[in-house]
Amino acid sequence: MSKQILFLLGRVFLIWFLLAVCRESYAQSAPVKDGEHKATSEMTRPWTRWWWMGNAVDREGITANLSALKKAGIGGVEITPIYGVKGEESHFISHLSDRWTAMLEHTLDVADSLGMGVDMVLGTGWPYGGPQVSPEYAAGKLGVSEYHLRPGESMDRNLQKEYGPGSVNAVLQYVFAFRGDGEFENITADVKGGRLQWQAGTSPCTIYAVFCDKTGQKVKRAAPGGEGFTLDHYSGNAFKHYVNPYDKALKGLHGRLRAFFNDSYEVYGTDYTPDLFEYFRKKRGYDLARVLPLLLDTLSSEAGNRVKSDYRETISDMLLENFVRQWTAWSHEKGSKSKLQAHGSPGNLIDLYAAADIPECETFGSMPFDIPGFRREASDIREGDADRMMLKFASSAAHIAGKPLVSSESFTWLREHFKTALSQCKPEVEELFLAGVNHTFLHGTTYAPERAQWPGWKFYASVNFHPNNTIWEDAPGLFSYIDRVQSVLQTGQPGRDVLLYWPIYDTWGKNLGGTRFFQFKIHSLEEWLYGTSFYEMANLLLDGGYAVDFISDRYILQAGNENGSIKLPGGNYKAIVVPDSDKMPLETLKKLLELKDKGAKVIFAGLPGSVPGFHRYKQQNRQMGELLAQHSITTITGGNLLETLERSGVSGEPLAASGIKYLKRVKGDESYYYLVNHQDKAIDEWLPLRTRAKGAELTDPLTGGSGRVKVLQEGDLVKVRVQLEPGQSLLVHLMPRLPEGEEWTYYKKDASFAVKGMWEISFLRGGPVLPEPVKAENTGSWTDYGENYEAFSGTARYTVLFDRPTGRAENWQLQLGDVRESAKVWLNGKYLGSAWSVPYVLETGKLRKRNNKLEIEVTNLSANRIRDMELKGEEWKIFYDANIVDRNYKKFDATGWEPMPSGLLGQVKLVALVRDDK
Repeated sequence: MSKQILFLLGRVFLIWFLLAVCRESYAQSAPVKDGEHKATSEMTRPWTRWWWMGNAVDREGITANLSALKKAGIGGVEITPIYGVKGEESHFISHLSDRWTAMLEHTLDVADSLGMGVDMVLGTGWPYGGPQVSPEYAAGKLGVSEYHLRPGESMDRNLQKEYGPGSVNAVLQYVFAFRGDGEFENITADVKGGRLQWQAGTSPCTIYAVFCDKTGQKVKRAAPGGEGFTLDHYSGNAFKHYVNPYDKALKGLHGRLRAFFNDSYEVYGTDYTPDLFEYFRKKRGYDLARVLPLLLDTLSSEAGNRVKSDYRETISDMLLENFVRQWTAWSHEKGSKSKLQAHGSPGNLIDLYAAADIPECETFGSMPFDIPGFRREASDIREGDADRMMLKFASSAAHIAGKPLVSSESFTWLREHFKTALSQCKPEVEELFLAGVNHTFLHGTTYAPERAQWPGWKFYASVNFHPNNTIWEDAPGLFSYIDRVQSVLQTGQPGRDVLLYWPIYDTWGKNLGGTRFFQFKIHSLEEWLYGTSFYEMANLLLDGGYAVDFISDRYILQAGNENGSIKLPGGNYKAIVVPDSDKMPLETLKKLLELKDKGAKVIFAGLPGSVPGFHRYKQQNRQMGELLAQHSITTITGGNLLETLERSGVSGEPLAASGIKYLKRVKGDESYYYLVNHQDKAIDEWLPLRTRAKGAELTDPLTGGSGRVKVLQEGDLVKVRVQLEPGQSLLVHLMPRLPEGEEWTYYKKDASFAVKGMWEISFLRGGPVLPEPVKAENTGSWTDYGENYEAFSGTARYTVLFDRPTGRAENWQLQLGDVRESAKVWLNGKYLGSAWSVPYVLETGKLRKRNNKLEIEVTNLSANRIRDMELKGEEWKIFYDANIVDRNYKKFDATGWEPMPSGLLGQVKLVALVRDDK
């Protein structure tokens, strides 16, 4: 039998096996109405970062893991190999070995059969690096030895040997002499075998020996076979050498991987590459060697700061041209895309994000929300670093460059291990959506084989969206919610009102404590973002109802004018706002004034005081002054920015005044609004939306329920009635026609009644053991019933019989109160749905007059079971490298935790709903 026939038979058997597994799994599961998916493709579903610990994967485990992810509503995985599990060494697979490649190919086969996508990190752990990175191509740092000679003094020194004890990989590149009279001389040719014999002239002299040193940084959290030096991201030759093993390993897989991923730029102190001086001369127009003392000087001076600005810009250019663009081109050669986290890099974030196919931002830690009932205990959180403006750098780059997808690494360190609830994920992912993200990546899911004992394998910084975690019970509800929202946010084009110029040279041109190398990190926004005119105006615009995207100098130079609009590769904008800034390239100012002269709306909050950089800056400053004198430019203050925009015909969304957060998408003559209520008050208003429409359809993305509604057109505003409780959201689809389908029902609340009766609590799934059933007159935390209950993590069923309350009601709202942490609900045998987020409410429909049977399956977090394991001395932290640390990167210890309340803590109520057609 031929190999081709055997291969086809194998594929047929694999597909049959997967379908059988999925059918069996579905038959054994509880109903998950909320988890049913109607996504247009796998792209609208959330994806997850899939940690391969020690690459200890096998065919059966890959099949089972992917099948479970698919069943729950995950659309794809991003493979990241990392360190391994102790005791699993015999299962480790060396990265890029034939066996590893076979596992990757099997993953692609299974994913294809399931309709899932696969991305891959081009390495292991992070950042890019590995055994193929020789010292020549490793991340570099600038090393300088300085020698001072008196007039006429001679030197005979072995510069190479004297440099930096232990720096075995440092290479002497240049030797420069600076005489006291200011004369410069390149004396590199005088060096023989690392030795310099030289004599000073009639004036004192300083000798600088310049070395290409290496940082010595190695791949963090590397997987077996992936250990090695970090890549020199500024060198095109280094990148070409780096991908050679991948060219071999991925041969035959063209187009099967959707994208290659590059994580946040955590390459530390890498401020040099061998080609820096040559590249600098080409880009900046002068010789860096001649001003080397200014670059090295840690004191603030105008000349020194200008040289440092040119240096930082050059590093940014090298990162863009020699890494991101080459990497993206290489990805295209493989039939794939590039997906980039640019934050943390020393480069221009907008340009770097925009050079990739899919810009990706990230959240790190927890953000505060005013939603009543939303829990954010100080003992379990890290304060969030992901300011909404930080998030918008990625989406802005995508919007101005015309990239359809913006992804996010979501929920990193959202809470302490085992203490993250689905309800705490929802507002966090909503903030990402509101910032322009439309393709969520969970952080993350750890591959675990069937042999892995509970709690399975665990990555040290992620929530772990995995069947081993109790939150998996109702996670399909979260995934469905993300799916429904992303299906809209991937539709059409983003709303585009205003461009906001990012004056990066104001940061590059500072002394910054004397350091040459500066990274734009999400963990240090106070160093480069907070307190700037740019940041203040961005907030002012967003709060004023404007769809705003950030723009760089590079993209301003690409801008055109189209009937008064500012035309960019990604689409047209109505105006550009220039915040008050000190430094601006002359070319940028010329382009802005050219756009303004041609009728574009260019609003200056201040005029630049100088060009950046050192080369001919005095001459360019004179040209800038002359140019500004030729144009009559009226500057505005931040306080009247919105008034100026309004007078110029650029109006924001009055919707913003309601406190509702929103995002707008446009497709032809149709508009989509995503509305979110993160306030502490309910909304029941006719909200004005800046569009034209004859009809609208509302969709609750939590349940999928939808219906047509009336609209009121008032000038260029459409009014739509919206009811939103704190924590709720809504999708509004406005169209130039009357929609079909059922009518949306508005209700007003009437009387409220407590659900009274004898509650029976039985324990269904979980561990370490299933406690005995209990009965109680009132609901409350099951941890109050004894040690077994205190240790239990899993699912319990609350059952009660009740009579219908008296009074008029066309529908009933079931309020579950304080749920710890999620619930599925049945009424009289009919599945109503799951409640996994604040405000934990469901509609019941009609009630029987007598003996209504209410069943509520409540699932708590895994924290109590972990606490019990540690109190008993049972070891589960069995991982190499970082193993398991707490949210503050200290030793993880759950023995001091108090048991987390679990179950239905408050009173369950029924609220009469009466139709309200006002």
